[in-house]
Amino acid sequence: MVSKKFSYSKENINVFLFKKLDNILGKRLIKFLPSVKNKNINEFRPNQILLIRPGGIGDAVLLIPAIKFFKRKFPFCKIDILCEKRNSGVFKLLPYVNKIFFYHRLKDILMVLLKKYDAVIDTEQYHYLSAIFCFFIRSTLKIGFATNERKKIYHKDIYYSQDDYEVFSFLNLFRTFLKNENRIDLKGFLSIENRFINLSKNISCIGIFPGATIKERKWPKENFRKIARWLDKRKFRVIVVGGKEDINVGNYIVEGTKNGINMAGNTTLKETAEILSRCKLLLTSDSGIMHLAIAVGTPVVALFGAGIEKKWAPRDGKSIIINKHLSCSPCTQFGYTPPCPNNVRCMKEISVIEVKEAIDAILDKTV
Repeated sequence: MVSKKFSYSKENINVFLFKKLDNILGKRLIKFLPSVKNKNINEFRPNQILLIRPGGIGDAVLLIPAIKFFKRKFPFCKIDILCEKRNSGVFKLLPYVNKIFFYHRLKDILMVLLKKYDAVIDTEQYHYLSAIFCFFIRSTLKIGFATNERKKIYHKDIYYSQDDYEVFSFLNLFRTFLKNENRIDLKGFLSIENRFINLSKNISCIGIFPGATIKERKWPKENFRKIARWLDKRKFRVIVVGGKEDINVGNYIVEGTKNGINMAGNTTLKETAEILSRCKLLLTSDSGIMHLAIAVGTPVVALFGAGIEKKWAPRDGKSIIINKHLSCSPCTQFGYTPPCPNNVRCMKEISVIEVKEAIDAILDKTV
């Protein structure tokens, strides 16, 4: 069986339309739904729960620590996931997930609606449609973020902070079951078997992910190529990872290197995770692949600008964040990044020298 290669590009238009539909239709539909009463739950031991997780790879990866934590306390509880096609690959990596259902399949939606869950946890932060789905699913307890009118759907609405690390925000959704337990592991929280990719052990590898679903988060490709050639001269193997939309820029980056490999568009998400687990570090912008690297225990040099560093930057203690902290950044609010009127200065002003110094600082501790 041939595994499907991961890609952002095919989903980008659908994601845009989905968000438009949510803003136009979802915002209106939710006004007609009745509010539910808050519930005080003391000793609640669920046997089967549903997690709703739309969105991209990054959010799905950052949900893993909370799921693992929950599963350790309730090992016999079955966990189903209702997700999008674009982030389903993350949940397929988790052996403790029972079933995966898809938004885009009517059959899956009907199956979810026919089931009865002990609890439904809607992990979406802002959009309305997931809350509407949640309303119609049969469940004793419904939990979600209190970010807008969607909060009336839930028996337990949870405060959402723009400044908290997203792993902790997701963990707050599980507080009904986990109470005050805080022992959560942020280092290498995803185990990957190294059996898919054949990489020589005689040369150290460094990963580069040049892509981003939002163009305002991209670092210039010319800079990535300078870094790749610098690393190549130092006898490192540069491996570019990404989706099919990153193939051309990947070829550009490794051009002129002796050991560089462009794997963009040629790996599944699982294979990408394996590659990252075997790299000394990953150079990336604020992206889902950044979170995937942290999940498998690989430090990153992360380039931040439009995104909220407090919420999305790694907390592994090994990675280095480069952020120019301009007066106009971060500009992302409630999951939306506006078109940049300043020629993306926040990313373009990050220099190659700064990145080299950050890479050296990590390599000094790992090589």
